[in-house]
Amino acid sequence: MRHTPSGLAFTVEGPVDAPAVVLSAGLGGAWAYWQPQFPVLEGRFRLVKFDHRGTGANRAELPTPYAIADMAEDVEQVLNAADVKHAHILGHALGGLVALELARRAPSRLLSMVLVNAWAKATRHSGHCFDVRLGILSAEGPAAYVKAQPLFLHSAAYIDAHFDKVQAEIEHGTTHFQGADNLRARINALRRFDATADLSAMSTPALVVAAQDDLLVPWTASAELAAALPKSCLELLPHGAHACNVEQPTRFNALLDEWLSQT
Repeated sequence: MRHTPSGLAFTVEGPVDAPAVVLSAGLGGAWAYWQPQFPVLEGRFRLVKFDHRGTGANRAELPTPYAIADMAEDVEQVLNAADVKHAHILGHALGGLVALELARRAPSRLLSMVLVNAWAKATRHSGHCFDVRLGILSAEGPAAYVKAQPLFLHSAAYIDAHFDKVQAEIEHGTTHFQGADNLRARINALRRFDATADLSAMSTPALVVAAQDDLLVPWTASAELAAALPKSCLELLPHGAHACNVEQPTRFNALLDEWLSQT
């Protein structure tokens, strides 16, 4: 385990001469979210793994105010400490916003970005979903919040077919909950984020992937994002929900492999 000057823990694994790939998770913050993609990443790329500040191995009280720009600055700190000048970044949902912020503020650091069920500005529907989730947190507490989380992350068919796995993830998520204040700060940060005006100036190549049955983020948000980015490729999956890279790893990994090989 290595650390940035500000104390952020991270690891770097893989061939030192291979292209680097940063694993940027969503609201949960854990790099391990991307494990279903390891079959096409391990051994071929230099993987930069870190939990977002305030979560997992980097759990600590978040500063106030807190923004997506702060998360992007953390990624830059990790890249600097890892001596990585350029990298691809995989960003899921909130992690995709971090990628967009990097493309806005430090485009020279990015080889490309993979944006999964992401957006340039949160839709009113997504805002409503976050209101519901925060209401559960306030009324019932962290355990109830984590128990409801799979409903926004996965399809009903996936939950039913992988019920024991999902229950184990709920138990793990409850034990390692990032804290109510941190969660609210991270949700507020993603709700305030708006890159709409800057998309047309972003030169970083982007693979935009969305599932059309995502309950949390309308696939149209990804379509609009891809349409506004000058160098983008849009891939729509009919099934897979918000965690489509987890539910449809074969299809997603084929897209990822082709993208990273070409880019």
